[in-house]
Amino acid sequence: MISQTIQDGMNTQLKNELYSAYVYLSMAAYFEAANLQGFAHWMKVQSGEELEHAMKFYDFMNDRDGRVVLQAIDQPPVEYESPLEVFERALAHEQQVTEAIHQLYALAVQEQDYASQAFLQWFVTEQVEEEKKATQIIDTLKLVGDQGEALFLLDRDLAGREAGQ
Repeated sequence: MISQTIQDGMNTQLKNELYSAYVYLSMAAYFEAANLQGFAHWMKVQSGEELEHAMKFYDFMNDRDGRVVLQAIDQPPVEYESPLEVFERALAHEQQVTEAIHQLYALAVQEQDYASQAFLQWFVTEQVEEEKKATQIIDTLKLVGDQGEALFLLDRDLAGREAGQ
């Protein structure tokens, strides 16, 4: 059985993961409007992964006789100045998610909830990868700029992303 404190924290994180999916879908829409189909594809794949993360929380709580309570999701940003700004904001968002996961893990430690600690360890590791992916694209965008052939080539490269990458 899951404690009310952990359940409340996990319901908040479930909302955070759904919001993440919404943020990335909004970023995809921005790229679609800018005719950067590869960037849009990358963001749609990312949105799908965030939905998978949300479902992990949903399933875990149900497996432990917890109660999933869906919360309202805020509207994500819709306008950006450049592809670089999009990925800088994606990185900042992932850093916020990392902090939320760390706080939830600390709560599981405090509550001596070993099952939740084991479950959350996957997310701790996943967040390292999420931040790394965004940082790599930011570094590349800083090298190539927001226009020209190099941006076109990066767009084409990002179009090749598959789920789980």
